[in-house]
Amino acid sequence: MSDLDAMTLRAAYDNQVRPEVPDPVPAGVVVERDGPLVRITGLDDRGFLTYRTLDGLAGAELDALIARQVDFFRGRDESVEWKLNAHDEPADLPDRLRAAGFVAEETEAVMVGPVAPLASALPVPPDGVRLREVTGRDDLERIAAMETAVWGSDRSHLAAALDREIAADPQSITVVVAEAGDEVVGAGWVRYAPNSGFASLWGGSVLADRRRRGIYRALVDYRARLADQRGRTLLQVDASPDSRPILQRSGFVQVTSTTPYVYTP
Repeated sequence: MSDLDAMTLRAAYDNQVRPEVPDPVPAGVVVERDGPLVRITGLDDRGFLTYRTLDGLAGAELDALIARQVDFFRGRDESVEWKLNAHDEPADLPDRLRAAGFVAEETEAVMVGPVAPLASALPVPPDGVRLREVTGRDDLERIAAMETAVWGSDRSHLAAALDREIAADPQSITVVVAEAGDEVVGAGWVRYAPNSGFASLWGGSVLADRRRRGIYRALVDYRARLADQRGRTLLQVDASPDSRPILQRSGFVQVTSTTPYVYTP
């Protein structure tokens, strides 16, 4: 795609996906606004700060907004993620976050791709692997254990978080597992943004000894078909360095990058 196409897709992402707020809001989750910023608690193992734009805030006003979030989460003794995209303004926002005690984690590529060509491909996992849609807590616990093994950090909170989302609205999210016999070898879920042409892909992971066999791509194609069935025309995913080349070969375009800035009391 041309640079113009990438810019057009980025504008669609900004206008239709951001801010990334759960809808409907699961039980136990609180969504609050502080100026242009949306603050979410109770959704994950840490708080989440998101926005579409900071509405031109800069200098002392921006520092005050950041400081209020630090005070809020320090009072809860809870860490929080500020999701920063590379094209966010002002340009010195990363410096201001670091000065307030936020620490940058690994940068991911924000990828956008068309649903239609992916949905037309039959998801073909390797022999001995099947894809299955799941909603039960036992399956969600198995997926969380697999994600923990893949990423080397505790992801046990995922089971409860996904369970709450499914309970709030089973039509807003679909969780797909890849199994070889009784073993969970991969998984991913898709969220259907309300009032939008987008669906977003999350959690796409495959065990290290099962990679390079087509499982990840099959999970992408399967979820694309689900998005197509719901009338979505675009897919969005925050891609790790391992996932990015697979998605590029599948027709996705990088529209920006995103870096979690995390404050821990």
